[in-house]
Amino acid sequence: MEATTCNGSLDGSPVFYLVGIPSLPETFFLPVFFIFLLFYLLILMGNVLILVAVVGEPSLHKPMYFFLINLSTLDILFTTTTVPKMLSLFLLGDHFLSFPACLLQMYLFQSFTCSEAFILVVMAYDRYVAICRPLHYPVHMTPQTNAVLAACAWLTALLLPIPAAVKTSQMAYNNIARIYHCFCDHLALVQASCSDTMPQTLMGFCIAMVVSFLPLLLVLLSYAHILASVLRISSREGRSKAFSTCSSHLLVVGTYYSSIAVAYVAYRADLPLDFHIMGNVAYAILTPILNPLIYTLRNKDVKAAITKITCLKTQS
Repeated sequence: MEATTCNGSLDGSPVFYLVGIPSLPETFFLPVFFIFLLFYLLILMGNVLILVAVVGEPSLHKPMYFFLINLSTLDILFTTTTVPKMLSLFLLGDHFLSFPACLLQMYLFQSFTCSEAFILVVMAYDRYVAICRPLHYPVHMTPQTNAVLAACAWLTALLLPIPAAVKTSQMAYNNIARIYHCFCDHLALVQASCSDTMPQTLMGFCIAMVVSFLPLLLVLLSYAHILASVLRISSREGRSKAFSTCSSHLLVVGTYYSSIAVAYVAYRADLPLDFHIMGNVAYAILTPILNPLIYTLRNKDVKAAITKITCLKTQS
């Protein structure tokens, strides 16, 4: 799809120049590259380890861990959409992205962001059924139901960003448009245009509300019911056991929405552009790197499965 240039002609697709972090001196590019590379490798190793552990351990073939597989897959795809280009930017000075590549990166980043929010909602629903309706859990959370819930989360997330991507592709840009970011974020792409940015900014805000506040509301609603059910349990041991099954998911939800809050505050507050960029970068890296840590440190079953696999590999 071709984009109209600012002079109104159709001279071919524009090329986007990723500025990166504007005030960062080039002497710091290499240290930043190694930091991002380390984070990326930790994300890949941590999430692949969870995937291998859950798939390879029969005792983890349960709905909760099926959704955890989806979450780990999302974290790998989410970071792979943005981080390799950032590494190329800081190591090789590769600032340029073609028009289709930039739009694809923006679309995938938005899609995987939406998918993660919806998967967290599905995981909250799983915990709600397990604690509030334990006798109905095997009936409600069948493999077919789990597959449908996960598929709906993925499909909805793939469809939601399409209008924003289409509208952004129709905006006018200079032949070489400067994007003040480390990757093709929707807002940065809109601000790089010389068209009227108000409709696109409003659309982006509406999509952000749908994929942030609506899932958060559903998660909070699930945990309100869970809390009410747990408080009705008479024994302290029973309450503790019920809460322990939710602790990992609650920490992941807290991390996810905390990173969104950091990115939002960095954008809305009267802060330098660098803080806005770093807020988004932290959002793109923080959750995927913490999720494996949370589930390996807080979840005894996952920790035991990973230890078992590690010991088997060491012995072989």
